[in-house]
Amino acid sequence: MTEPIELLYGRGTIRVTPPPDCVPTIVRKRPMPLLEDPVGAVGRALDEPFGCPPLAELARGRRSACVLVCDITRPVPNKLFLRPLIERLVAAGVPRGGITVLVATGLHRPAPPEELAEIVGDPALLGEVRVENHVATADEDHVFLGRTPGRGTVVRLDRRLVEAELKIATGLVEPHFMAGWSGGRKVIAPGVAHAETITTFHNAAFMSHPRATSCVLDGNPLHEEQLAIVAMLGGALALNTVVDEQRRLAFVNFGEIVASHLAAVRFCGRYARVELPRRFRTVVTSSAGYPLDKTYYQTVKAMVGPLAILEPGGDLLVASACSEGLGSPHFAEAQRRLVELGIEGFWRSIAGKPHADIDEWQTQKQLEPMRKAGRVRLYTDGLDPEARRLTGVEIVASLDRALAEAIERQRDPHVAFVPEGPYVVPVHRAA
Repeated sequence: MTEPIELLYGRGTIRVTPPPDCVPTIVRKRPMPLLEDPVGAVGRALDEPFGCPPLAELARGRRSACVLVCDITRPVPNKLFLRPLIERLVAAGVPRGGITVLVATGLHRPAPPEELAEIVGDPALLGEVRVENHVATADEDHVFLGRTPGRGTVVRLDRRLVEAELKIATGLVEPHFMAGWSGGRKVIAPGVAHAETITTFHNAAFMSHPRATSCVLDGNPLHEEQLAIVAMLGGALALNTVVDEQRRLAFVNFGEIVASHLAAVRFCGRYARVELPRRFRTVVTSSAGYPLDKTYYQTVKAMVGPLAILEPGGDLLVASACSEGLGSPHFAEAQRRLVELGIEGFWRSIAGKPHADIDEWQTQKQLEPMRKAGRVRLYTDGLDPEARRLTGVEIVASLDRALAEAIERQRDPHVAFVPEGPYVVPVHRAA
């Protein structure tokens, strides 16, 4: 009998039991060498940075600092590094009143007060420094920096970052299905960019570019615009982390934002990108559990992640808790158009637009699995009937039954299982 396989789901896992005839291939990151002393590693990173002087030296004489942190959708280990970073700023003379921890929401919803405590990981910080949300639609909160030299994207960034004497982005480096890799420059744009900026380099032309995909930086138009925006800002610093499947710290560095981020990408790429000698007619994956699987919006990443190993016409089965529902009202509206217009009708409705509608790009990315797979199926216990309809995919009541049906339908017992969803990028290695 084939052993049950655990997929990351919600705050735990969900078990899928393959039928007896199944031949499973489990796709995981290669084991990462974990840091034995994460606290010490963070301290060394801040004191021995990548490509710049130590943080204590950089902060000396400064009166303000803006520290960007990711929103709740990323499992960033802020609890490990945020207080040491802030204490070094204070020790160097930056007044606590001049330090802002800014949640880089992009166009996601702002974090409510109780969520801010979870994000920073150390609730006491909420009373020691300013912890605030970026709001991309608040015009008065942004500064116009000009247009990017290559593509002419209008660049407006949050005033709190632009006017800070020290600019520090923090985040998690992991595969990203549009920008190649998360973290670093992405925490600035779209993280704290104005809606006009975000909807420009998230329009249909950018999203459909063949290089706007996981693990690709060279020639990726989103990455190129992000680098241009960092240059227009005058540069920044970054603290980058990489975690394993159990969210344990495997890598941390600090330094000049572009160089330090690339070093983190090189490390993560050795483990997150997994080559396989074949493609599969059935792929089972997850949305990587909490916090990424809080919404169906984020679940689209799980659908796109394993496409390189899915045979055209194959079955794609995704498990995602969707505990917060579909996502934003903007995303719901884009999904409604997808359901009403169909794949090609939706594409025609967005092609050529200079600005995407908010969150429309996620629906555009969903077209990729819908076009390649013969069937996209979702297991969830977090969506109401109307939200389930708006997913545009088939909802299943049982993972085990859906898997057995896929194997029978495809007439192929070989199945790929990707328990950690989009944090692992399987690729087909041609013979």
